[in-house]
Amino acid sequence: MNMRIGFFILGIILLAQPAHLGAQTTQPHQSTTQPVLKSAGEMKMHEQFMELAKKGDIDVVFLGDSITDFFRNRGKDVWDQYFAPIKAVNFGISGDRTQHVLWRIDNGELTGFDAKVIVLMLGTNNLSVPKSVRNTNEETIEGMKLVVADIRSHQPRARLLLLAIFPRGKAPTNPYRNDLKVVNAALAQLDDGKNIFFMDIGSNFLNPDGSLKTELFIDGNLHPNAAGYKVWAEAIIGKVKELMAMP
Repeated sequence: MNMRIGFFILGIILLAQPAHLGAQTTQPHQSTTQPVLKSAGEMKMHEQFMELAKKGDIDVVFLGDSITDFFRNRGKDVWDQYFAPIKAVNFGISGDRTQHVLWRIDNGELTGFDAKVIVLMLGTNNLSVPKSVRNTNEETIEGMKLVVADIRSHQPRARLLLLAIFPRGKAPTNPYRNDLKVVNAALAQLDDGKNIFFMDIGSNFLNPDGSLKTELFIDGNLHPNAAGYKVWAEAIIGKVKELMAMP
């Protein structure tokens, strides 16, 4: 084949490739254990959290993604009733995955104060993002293990209340429920009865047949509404206070 013709054909082939292929090469499958800053918006919230950390006088830290984040708006009344009185702060950021929380911890959010309890709710975004960048159950478990270790490293005196990932999807047959069983079972194994305490309150959001109590969710699927946040608060407040009182 003439060399000019060969290059011409190659050029046509490259031009014919879908535009999204280039984007995929610059947006690789993210590691759950490699700390990374998610966005400029996250940096702004991170800086706000750092200011709270510098002020100190913090006994309880809630750490996680949007499920925790939204305690500050649709769950605000519940927060003010149950958690504000025990000197709690909310370090949840919508959309966060394990790799993002690792970055936040490693960049100072848990530094400069001694908490009594850390409440961790994380992992749903690793499992539920678009399939092209979704993490496997095993990857999610490894990321969660590292987050737990990172928390213990930066806050060795604090007790960690590790919450099972909340149920997602209206029907009990939703494939996501199977992933949750695998990941939550692995998280339960981290409970050592001394510093790490696993708690699964998922059944509080389910009907007897396993379907989601959609009346507790703003989107009928994942994010609690005010009533859902009250269910969450009432389910854990006793345990949080128990852990706070431990010597």
